[in-house]
Amino acid sequence: MGSPDVVVIGGGIAGASVAFELAADRRVLLLEGESALATHSTARSAATYIPGHGPAPVRALVAASGPRFAALAAELDTSPLLTPNTVVWAGFDGAGERGVTALLAEREGEPLAPERVDPDAAQSICPLLRPGVVRAAAVTSASADVDAAGLHAAYVRGLRRRGGEVRSGARVGSLERRGTTWRVDVPDGHVEAPDVVDAAGAWADVVAQAAGVDPIGLVPLRRTAAIVPVADEAVPAGGRRSMVIEVGESFYFKSEPGGLLVSPGDETPSPPCDARPDELDVALALERVAAVVTVPVRSVRTAWAGLRSFVGDRLPVVGARPEHPGFHFLAGQGGSGIESAPALGALAAAVVTGAPVPADIEVDPRVFSPTRLG
Repeated sequence: MGSPDVVVIGGGIAGASVAFELAADRRVLLLEGESALATHSTARSAATYIPGHGPAPVRALVAASGPRFAALAAELDTSPLLTPNTVVWAGFDGAGERGVTALLAEREGEPLAPERVDPDAAQSICPLLRPGVVRAAAVTSASADVDAAGLHAAYVRGLRRRGGEVRSGARVGSLERRGTTWRVDVPDGHVEAPDVVDAAGAWADVVAQAAGVDPIGLVPLRRTAAIVPVADEAVPAGGRRSMVIEVGESFYFKSEPGGLLVSPGDETPSPPCDARPDELDVALALERVAAVVTVPVRSVRTAWAGLRSFVGDRLPVVGARPEHPGFHFLAGQGGSGIESAPALGALAAAVVTGAPVPADIEVDPRVFSPTRLG
């Protein structure tokens, strides 16, 4: 492809989405340090699209991503990326009742905001809930499961169609600003480009420090999940899929073929690594879910963990610091990396190229700038 205009570092959903968007009018090289793309957080996400999830600017990205999922599926020749899955925000005690009220108040008037339902309605939506266990509830009816693997593969396929190049097993060693370009060293040599996008997930600050760029204070937090086997006859047939989130996010569960996906909602600080589940976190998930469902929750078919990375205000970081032109962050998506990817990838590409943010993304990109972090 010759000398690229942009080097994107990181082959997860962040890197793949922004690389695809940039490749519309730029020569793009996507570098991934592992031997395969998307082996860490992207492959381990619960992959649920939940309008109204997260801080207000993130909620705007999630809302804008909804129509974009359908548009991407059509453009990139893939099967539908969203499968409807109703989310129940449940309060199981007095604190949970207050949490549901606060959730609804904060999101009042927003598109696709959660709506209050009575406890019986919540139990009807998710019949696995024990009768009488829910004290307050709200429902996000526009939520869905996301085909995260299909979305990521479509982005990579679209990037290549647009002339972009993908290299795996290309762990970045060092980066150096030379005049108006960045030199990026990889095991088999180096590449130079005017712009670099640091989309390295939990390793974003490691990449920044290799470039001599001030870190953004990224903190990777481990999140554990497991699949609990459930007899097919114990799960009501027909109807719509459902997911139950304790409103304080101390646990959640959702139906999967032949089982339940359960999580204790843990956020354990971790260095960037290939995360592994902790037995105590798995046990907490089983205990918390077992207390509110009618089916046995005792054994685990499989368990895993991933890293969700945040900065202090829990907003994504998008853009460059003035003192380091051409080095752009796309990091800190936390637990919304999959559900916000269509809008955030487009917004980040606009920031990198200096183009206007697409009109359907109703958020000022300056709220995500690394300059807010000092």
